Amino acid sequence: MTSMLEIDKLHVSYGQVEAVRGVSLSLQPGQIVSVIGPNGAGKTTLLGAVMGLLPSQGGLRFEGEDLRALDVESRVERGLCLVPEKRELFGELSVLDNLQLGAYAKRLKSAALKSRLDGVCDRFPRLAERRKQRADTLSGGERQMLAVGRALMSAPRLLMLDEPSLGLAPLIVVEILSIVRRLREEGVSILLVEQNARAALESSDQGYVLETGEVALSGESSVLANDPRVQATYLGGATDDD
Repeated sequence: MTSMLEIDKLHVSYGQVEAVRGVSLSLQPGQIVSVIGPNGAGKTTLLGAVMGLLPSQGGLRFEGEDLRALDVESRVERGLCLVPEKRELFGELSVLDNLQLGAYAKRLKSAALKSRLDGVCDRFPRLAERRKQRADTLSGGERQMLAVGRALMSAPRLLMLDEPSLGLAPLIVVEILSIVRRLREEGVSILLVEQNARAALESSDQGYVLETGEVALSGESSVLANDPRVQATYLGGATDDD
């Protein structure tokens, strides 16, 4: 079976500083794969390279297709989407406007756009209630829901989430990660970078531990969660991200 995403010996540099050094990672269709690690490990950089936001060297294939020659918009058209750590919403615009912008690259006709909006609002009733409200007036949890909802407007097959629990109350984190698991059940594959290592490993099928830009450990998430090194370093409390 062809991997959904295949990263092979990826290198990403900022000037003379190599932030990602020879990372290899595989994600199969229908999987949630989590990436955990300490501050500055290169986790956010990895997602940026996959999305085409950062230049990189090494292998990057999505459903067997070489991504390296494709720009960001072409990658979105293929079915990749990134929800960035800072969410990057348009605060002065309404919830509805933000959602519609998520489908911009798809150039949908009005009926298809309405259908997709209805689907997102069914999934996130709070967004439906606040559809005319400015995005910058939402709570932290609602902003994260809007960021995910906006991404879903592009109908991604691979959704990449950078720190979806950042700054959220524990109960909201549980809700957001429950939504992530439901998306997987509906056929969306997930690449999850998460500061909350315990929640990430509990929510994913496979896990990778990134340290100083390299894969230090990888395997089934349940196995990693029981690894003494992971428990000692990452499961005593949440870590900060890049």
